[in-house]
Amino acid sequence: MTEHHPPPPSPAGRLRALLPDLSPWHSSPDFRRMWIAGLVTVFGSFLTFVAVPLQLKELTGSTLAVGAVGAVELVPLIVFGLYGGALADALDRRKLILWTEAGLGVLSGMLLLNTLLPHPMVWPLYVVAALVSALTGLQRPALQAIVPRIVPHEQLPAATALNSMRWQVGAIAGPSLAGVVITFAGLPWAYFLDALSFALSLVLALGLAPSPASHDAEKPSLRGILDGARYAWSRKELLGTYAVDMAAMFFAYPTAIFPFLADDLDARWALGLMYSAGAVGSLVVSLTSGWVSRIHRHGRLVVLAAVGWGAAMAVAGWLPNVWLVLLFLAVAGGCDTVSGLFRSAIWDQTIPDELRGRLAGIELLSYSVGPQLGQVRAGGMAALTSVRTSVWSGGLACVASVGLLAMSLPKLMSYDQRTDPHAVRMRQRKAAEAVSEAA
Repeated sequence: MTEHHPPPPSPAGRLRALLPDLSPWHSSPDFRRMWIAGLVTVFGSFLTFVAVPLQLKELTGSTLAVGAVGAVELVPLIVFGLYGGALADALDRRKLILWTEAGLGVLSGMLLLNTLLPHPMVWPLYVVAALVSALTGLQRPALQAIVPRIVPHEQLPAATALNSMRWQVGAIAGPSLAGVVITFAGLPWAYFLDALSFALSLVLALGLAPSPASHDAEKPSLRGILDGARYAWSRKELLGTYAVDMAAMFFAYPTAIFPFLADDLDARWALGLMYSAGAVGSLVVSLTSGWVSRIHRHGRLVVLAAVGWGAAMAVAGWLPNVWLVLLFLAVAGGCDTVSGLFRSAIWDQTIPDELRGRLAGIELLSYSVGPQLGQVRAGGMAALTSVRTSVWSGGLACVASVGLLAMSLPKLMSYDQRTDPHAVRMRQRKAAEAVSEAA
């Protein structure tokens, strides 16, 4: 009997298979609202991200004063990130998102008022930076935890890719927009437009469906936070995703020394390109992310992409040509996005809804504290050795540490979303909920 094979895909079919999967956008009106609101907010936030250090530089002339912004942001992010996770499990996630979004808009208004004073003050910039960090810590777990409620289970990897693409567009275009606004209109307009962006995103978020806590949800407490931490510790594949991300960022996140690297390469003109190169690589991955939904061994991709991130950073530290350095920084950014997509897929497809907020708080720490500590490591190593040594040695240390973690956590490497009991249980639960709603 003649065996029949399906015809090979056409070039147009292969191209469509690479394009981003837009199914979450088509199937979920709430996802569309959140995506558009987030895009508006990210552009506004980059205006303030550029404006605050510039204003501190103008007011103080001190590099130490500018660097201190990161220090005042770190502790509120840790404390309120964990508490925000507990709140996301105990309260209506929609209301939590709305109230924190309104609060962030008010804080941008406070920066505007301070800037309009005849003699703007320095201390409000630090106070607002700390409060923004605290509200961000409260909001992000709810933003992440609400996605599995509004997107079908099988579309979660595609939703993660679309959200990642939204951030990357902002990371590339946002600083450029900020530079134009501040240069030609002034700092007050930057803060005004940021406040306006929060107002617009708040209006969009008002259309979200309620997302109440489960009927047996616990009140926010230290015990509840510890329960979430114990659950994460019991799931070695989850633990592996946190550990791999922390190791990759701690050893191979040298953005703090990019100005010195640009000087070392005799290419000060390329400093802005260095900061945006990673986002360009990330955007390329997101724009060709149609393949993501066809991958099932998520843990392996987390590890391999983290190794690629470290290796690309190591090569960037060795190379003497600025264009090749930019190329490998872009490769590193693409690898980081691949790792992030599959970390999120494991989180979204296996964590029970009643724990999702608290686990999102832990995840927030894993992908925010690592870069903060990584900048300290990069700067300290550069001071002890050299800028180039700091970059390439950090990349090699990332490769080695991720390899050791992969060997120590076999459950991460063997994770398969088709057979993992937690993923299977979540699929069954979502299917039962769909049947119940239809009935």
